[in-house]
This record gives sequence, structure tokens and C-alpha cells, in this order.
Amino acid sequence: MRKVQMLCLAAFAFLFANTAFAQDSAATNYDQGFRLGFGINGGIPTDNDYDWSLGGDVRLQYDLSKRTSLTLTTGFTNLFMGKDELGNNVKDLGFIPAKAGFKAFVWEDQFYVLGEIGAGFAVTNGYDQTTFLWAPGIGYANKYIDLSVRYEDYHDFRTNQVALRVAYGFDL
Repeated sequence: MRKVQMLCLAAFAFLFANTAFAQDSAATNYDQGFRLGFGINGGIPTDNDYDWSLGGDVRLQYDLSKRTSLTLTTGFTNLFMGKDELGNNVKDLGFIPAKAGFKAFVWEDQFYVLGEIGAGFAVTNGYDQTTFLWAPGIGYANKYIDLSVRYEDYHDFRTNQVALRVAYGFDL
């Protein structure tokens, strides 16, 4: 599992470094502004404790330039029951993520890489734990639609997932 995490981190670092050095040198005016997106997420945990996940989120994005943005994301994610290593049922885990991130468009101003870090606050089935989470991802966005795939690791929940996000966004 550690190899998958390091591979995702290395891929994100490579893509980010590639965009950082490939910027146009000509100065252009760009109206900075906010965007708001509402998304639905579905995922497959990469361990055996949970079977699948489903959630929704709200993402506020501030465009620094035509190719870079800062993001704040929150919502609700539920990891659905699975089995532990002894075959016992594991209760669903619902939590509220709070993440800050950086989005860099790397190709044709529509394909991007995104890195987010934050916390996940457990809110269901007697769980009272808070975890550090981090999530590198790749995606496609146009004026209204945002499709992305991300790897998301929940350190203290001892699980992680690969998730798909489908979102509708608009300028504020």
C-alpha cells in the first residue's frame, strides 16, 4: 500500500513541476474570481475493511490565473460496511472532509492535476475520530462540468480509496 501512495505522490509532483516550468512568459490580463461546484463522489476502498463509498461535496475555487486555482472542499462521505481481517462486520463510517487544495491546468486549459490536504471528522455509528487526509487527483473541467479521479488516504481511519467525482460548477 505504501508503494501506491508513493507512486501517486511522485506522479503528482512530476505533473506539478512540469506545469510550473512550462508557463508562458507573456503577461496577460486575467480576471481572478470565484467558482462554486457541487459534486457527487463514488469510490472503491483499496483495502478490505469497506466495500464502497458514496458522498457529496461543495467546492469553492479561487482562480489565481487561467491555469492555477486554490480550492476549499467539504461535504459528506460514507464508507459502507465491509469485513475486517477476522471476517467480522465493520460498521459504516460517515465523515465530513474539510480540505484545502491547489489545482493546476496542464493541458488545453481543461485537464488538470489537483492536490488536497485536510481533515476528516467522523460523525456516524459512534465513531469520534478525526483523521488527516490527503488526496492527489487528475481531472477534466469546462465551464460547467468537472470530472475527476482521485486517490484519497484517511490516515487514522486506516483506509483509503480511489474515487470518481462528477460535479456541476459555475462562476460566482
